[in-house]
Amino acid sequence: MSNPPSHRPRPEYPRPQLRRDRWSSLNGEWAFGFDDDGVGLREQWFALTAQELAGTQLDQRILVPYAPQSKLSGIASDGQHDLVWYARTVTRPGDARPGDRIFLHFGAADYHATVWVNGIQVADHQGGHTPFSADITDALDAEGATSTLVVRVADQMTALDLPRGKQYWLPQSEGIFYTPTTGIWQSVWLEPVAPLHLTELHLTPDLDTGAAALEIALAGDTSEARVELHLSLHGEPVRVETLTADGPRTQHTLTVRRLDVAAPGGNVGGWNGFAVWSPEQPDLYDLRIRVYSPDGILADEVESYFGMRSIEAKDGKVLLNGRPYFQRLVLDQGYFPGGVLTAPSDDDLRRDIELAKELGFNGARKHQKVEDPRWLYWADRLGFLVWGEMANAYAYSRDYVGRITSEWQEVVRRDHNHPCIVAWVPMNESWAVPQLDTDERQRAHLRAMYHLTRSLDVSRLVVSNDGWQHADTDLLTLHDYRTGEVVAVNYRSPAEAVAAESASMPAFVPGSSYSGQPILLTECGGIAFAVDGGGWGYTTAEEPEEFLASYRQLIEAIVGTPAVQGFCYTQLTDVEQEINGLTTFERVPKVDTHRLREITELPRP
Repeated sequence: MSNPPSHRPRPEYPRPQLRRDRWSSLNGEWAFGFDDDGVGLREQWFALTAQELAGTQLDQRILVPYAPQSKLSGIASDGQHDLVWYARTVTRPGDARPGDRIFLHFGAADYHATVWVNGIQVADHQGGHTPFSADITDALDAEGATSTLVVRVADQMTALDLPRGKQYWLPQSEGIFYTPTTGIWQSVWLEPVAPLHLTELHLTPDLDTGAAALEIALAGDTSEARVELHLSLHGEPVRVETLTADGPRTQHTLTVRRLDVAAPGGNVGGWNGFAVWSPEQPDLYDLRIRVYSPDGILADEVESYFGMRSIEAKDGKVLLNGRPYFQRLVLDQGYFPGGVLTAPSDDDLRRDIELAKELGFNGARKHQKVEDPRWLYWADRLGFLVWGEMANAYAYSRDYVGRITSEWQEVVRRDHNHPCIVAWVPMNESWAVPQLDTDERQRAHLRAMYHLTRSLDVSRLVVSNDGWQHADTDLLTLHDYRTGEVVAVNYRSPAEAVAAESASMPAFVPGSSYSGQPILLTECGGIAFAVDGGGWGYTTAEEPEEFLASYRQLIEAIVGTPAVQGFCYTQLTDVEQEINGLTTFERVPKVDTHRLREITELPRP
């Protein structure tokens, strides 16, 4: 069993909202094997040494963090394997200090991961899209010695009540469903920290007060621990505040307003001396947090950032930072050539956002995927609105309810601090709840997901069921793939928009009705234009001019009606057999980008 090669895939720090200088990536080559007969637990592979594991079914090599279905993993499996195992050796990080605790972090592993170090179970996590960590200090061998790390991941690939998004449960991708992902698909790393350290930062901006509400969670002996908050903007210091920890969790209001001088960046005129985040000017405050023990020793230092912005629905419009804002979104499914759900590089994540902005879009609905936090980081930095959406299941059961409510809470907590996220979408098109019209349990679940989300975050808009059959909701979002000619007629007023949907799927479930929410067309277009052969799409265009004409007709119809407050075009890229993209799967634009941008940005009358 070899350690990773000198060149590590995805070498960037994986958690941009909580960054430390001391860490070591575990991305790279791991031992790997399928366990189709389920013998690994019986034979206790988790208790074997590295040499002993070489004699088991862990006889392949995989490149983490790429899933075994991907080409970049080196496996490129196209079969159904519900159990996979990983193993590699690790040592105590060289930059660890005496007394440090050593944490093992996983960005995501689909679906049920169990982790052992030297035969000692250190973690057990269910949820294919969210991170988990383990303190492995006591399981590691002595300093300098090699320890064995073993991971088992179970993923029932045909189970329809698992939250899975667009991962198909049949052998071959087809229609709107694509290659599945099993096992580790985001970065893995080690991090040494002092016993007293920061574990969570929860931050909510308030434009009315010019401040941000902070909740800081600490581990270790927090009695009389001191926390310093160093705030800066564009590299210029803004203020330093000091507080004493109030137990494991401490609440604090961090003032960002500067009354003495205007903050750098120029985006302060209407906000009394502080910068505001928007797609047009994505000003971000950098925050360095230092945690000191009672005797004044620096125990932990973490870097983060945040943006001052607000989002609300009022009088049938969406307001960003207090002003009406028309959202021009693109559907982004987050699949990548060679990597499936995992971007080949951090540059690929950044490039997708830059590409969407080049085409005139000011945001994306990340569809049926909880994206890598690095993509959200680039959306924050580049100025790009994001609708954060859960990867849904397809069948309703009591197990499903437990799974999705648990994992969705982890999603909202993980991504709360990203200013780019302006809406949460826990449900899409009645997936997993197909009997909303007749089953009161499913309607109760739909309402529960909305209120659960609001109970975790009241600072953003929540969509109850994107597309149709809404219950309680902050936005009325509709899916309509008809032509611009039809849209121009059916969306002239809110009443006509709601009635137009009732011809196929009703806009609301029984017991709920329209009450003035902003209306957005959050799936539309889907014009299939094949440049590399055949494929599937909602409508078709045979050549570039026909495509551009259809696109213009649709966007003109949407921006021309005051009833619609934004749209989401399907979609940014082709994905496998689906060719609805504005670009190919390889991110090559299908038509002239300048002409596309001109149409996307057509002004409202």
